[in-house]
Amino acid sequence: MTNKITWIFLLAAATLQWSCSSGPVSEKAEDTATLTWPQVEEQGRGTTVNLMMWSGDPLINAYMQNYVRPTLKEQFDIDLQIANGQGSTIVQNLMAELQAGKAESELDLMWINGETFYQLRQIDALYGPWTDKLPNARYIDFDNPFIGVDFQQPVNGFECPWGNVQMAIIYDSLKVADPPQGREALLAFVQAHPGRFTFDNQFTGLAFLKVLLIDIAGGRGSLNGPFDEARYNTYAPQLWDYIRQLKPYLWKEGRTYPEGVAPMHQMFANSELWFTMSHNDCEVDNKILQGLFPESARAYVWETGTIQNSHYMGISRFSPNKAGAMVVCNFLISPEAQYKKQDP
Repeated sequence: MTNKITWIFLLAAATLQWSCSSGPVSEKAEDTATLTWPQVEEQGRGTTVNLMMWSGDPLINAYMQNYVRPTLKEQFDIDLQIANGQGSTIVQNLMAELQAGKAESELDLMWINGETFYQLRQIDALYGPWTDKLPNARYIDFDNPFIGVDFQQPVNGFECPWGNVQMAIIYDSLKVADPPQGREALLAFVQAHPGRFTFDNQFTGLAFLKVLLIDIAGGRGSLNGPFDEARYNTYAPQLWDYIRQLKPYLWKEGRTYPEGVAPMHQMFANSELWFTMSHNDCEVDNKILQGLFPESARAYVWETGTIQNSHYMGISRFSPNKAGAMVVCNFLISPEAQYKKQDP
């Protein structure tokens, strides 16, 4: 477990290097940068836009299928095709296209952030800058560091913010009257109630470990900036020491970890766990409305803070339909679409 997570931390900070053929850009795609917005809309009208995105949230899936797709079709005659994929899948697909020297990508639009954005920028797979063309970009504060900086690098118009979330810990208020605040309180709680807490071995669990590491390093802002190996080597051993103290009191004594938050949520719903967690602070309300979580479920953020970040839409540098992708993004950040997105 320790070696695996250490590798993930180091991978996240490492520079991805790749030598590849850039391939020609289609004439239509080249022209997009010089078009006015009415011309972009006209060029995008009546086209198909291929979007790759994570499909693990039923509410987001329903929002995209039942609201976004039909509205885009009605207003712009755009056929939005959605394929499941995230993170490494997106990077591998675009890297393979670059290596093969393909003139056009099979992807137009991608739901990305963090590591994925960093890696795609390293291999020069993202189109940009383009967000300044979007009329609805006037509603976005790009000076906000939670929006204008992603994975310690400026966004610089190479991805369009779609939303903002904060990691939250979810608990059952009928079983936990006073949820633990901070890592020391958590250790004391799990020692008194063994087997009722754990974290998954994927994205959300990694985010939880980052929260612990930041807390150990001194809290908010303590690890801001580029990766610093000396600081990592100072604080990482303290993190692993804490995990070793925690491990015997975790679910299944820390011998195994849930494969993602979905099984964690199910175990929480079945009262096998008293806690779960989410990188979306609104998820507890959504899961209560879906009938998965009990009405006694509550979400909270540690007093020492948790990770907050934004998620984005990026356009492939070799997309044959950049105009259509831009029209889709402009719609997604419209007040109407954002309001509908927040309506459970």
